[in-house]
Amino acid sequence: MIVLDKDTFLTEVLEADGYVIVDFWSEGCEPCKALMPSVVELSEKYNTKMKFCKLDTTKARRLAIQQKVLGLPTISIYKGGQKIDEVTKEDATVEKIEAMIQKYI
Repeated sequence: MIVLDKDTFLTEVLEADGYVIVDFWSEGCEPCKALMPSVVELSEKYNTKMKFCKLDTTKARRLAIQQKVLGLPTISIYKGGQKIDEVTKEDATVEKIEAMIQKYI
């Protein structure tokens, strides 16, 4: 998984070819940390079909607000510089994330 920051988000996500999945999380978010190992597993399973990234929102708060990340955890899929799908908060389960990935591969 690619670790993003406010300086790399543009090139790694918005200017990337193909689908990019971004895990928006923070160190203080217990559900985020609980979900992270499963997201890493999904990245290993689907890494040939989609680019996987994660962004610690505490280090890029303004960027998270620009991307309309209003709760954590939020898992978003981007294509062509646009957010096309996401699951957030209690909807951010491994099953729902994988179902979202399956729609685009």
